[in-house]
Amino acid sequence: MTIIEQSYRRTTPAFVVLALGLFVVGTNAFVIAGLLPEIAATLHTSAAAVSVSITTYSLVVAVAAPAVSILLPRVPRSALMAAGLAVFAVGTAVAAVAPDLGWFIAGRTFSGIGGAALVPTATAAAASPAAPEKRGRALALVGAGFTLATAVGSPLGTALGGVAGWRFALWCVVGLGVVLAALIPVFVRRVPLAPPASLRRRLAVLADLRVLALLATTVFMIAGFNIVYIFSAAVTRASTGGAGPLLAALLLAYGVAGVVGNVVAGPLTDRFGSRRIATYALIGQVVALAVLPFVEASFAASAVVFALWGVTAFAMAIPVQHRLVHLDPASSALVLSWYSTAMYVGIAIAPPIGTLALGAGGAQVVPFAGAAATVAALATFLLSFAARAARRSVPTR
Repeated sequence: MTIIEQSYRRTTPAFVVLALGLFVVGTNAFVIAGLLPEIAATLHTSAAAVSVSITTYSLVVAVAAPAVSILLPRVPRSALMAAGLAVFAVGTAVAAVAPDLGWFIAGRTFSGIGGAALVPTATAAAASPAAPEKRGRALALVGAGFTLATAVGSPLGTALGGVAGWRFALWCVVGLGVVLAALIPVFVRRVPLAPPASLRRRLAVLADLRVLALLATTVFMIAGFNIVYIFSAAVTRASTGGAGPLLAALLLAYGVAGVVGNVVAGPLTDRFGSRRIATYALIGQVVALAVLPFVEASFAASAVVFALWGVTAFAMAIPVQHRLVHLDPASSALVLSWYSTAMYVGIAIAPPIGTLALGAGGAQVVPFAGAAATVAALATFLLSFAARAARRSVPTR
């Protein structure tokens, strides 16, 4: 066994804990999709109004993620991630007991501060100890947390919401967050601190047009996925009849297939490169979303399309992250913090776009809106290979 293999195996338990942290945060985001009708009914409002909480949560993460890295550069990474999970748990608890929409949105928004401390830090922690030839696998292992959030967290939360109520589902998320906040300092230790970087240094990485194109790719591909996923209850009503268990089954098919896409994306990216794998995955999502309206009357056909969609949707992120890290490994922590921002901007813009699509042409239009956003993601991704690196020197501080 080589030294690299030994190092990779020693860090695997830490990767698993980080993946579970992302699982909890991802579940909190994705489970709302399956619970929108129930939450809206309890809080005496509309599903579109509840979806605003997804936008506010995501905008807080998008803004706070770079702010945390700027203001807290010397805080040990394990302590920062544990504190982030604790804040996340408090905000989710507020949402779980919310008596009205205002308190629900406030709790979800506050939990976004904790997500901002965890998500980019965990992603950078996955990339930092891995050798270049293992980087795709490390990112895939930690990124599997988000995949499991859709494979297990969202369907289970939807099912629990139907049986015990949406508040119970959120309390389960709170409990997992508290447990992981205690486990991270134990298993995730000696994460190297990135060199101190000023605001000028952090903004300087954006002078690279390739980075900007990849961040735009991230915004569009995440928006394309969430436009459909968040409003999946409306999109699949013809095949599920509005039944929660059937919707949970479709989300489970999507999520389980997503695990496959996530698992194979890392090794395939290491072997064939990010360009080919990301291109195939983005095209796959376009095809799946474009087909979805034509099979909406059949539950079995919808399940097949959801599964194909899951494979492609969760194969997209790994090669895009890999490409970002590959551009300048020394600045990977800075670039990945911007990736996290772009990801949550994509989530934030999805609910209003989905709402507009629903209003313009009904549920059948929503998948086409998601497909259009994904086409934009493919265009900007290919543009990242045509763009040249910035010629200006990047400040060291």
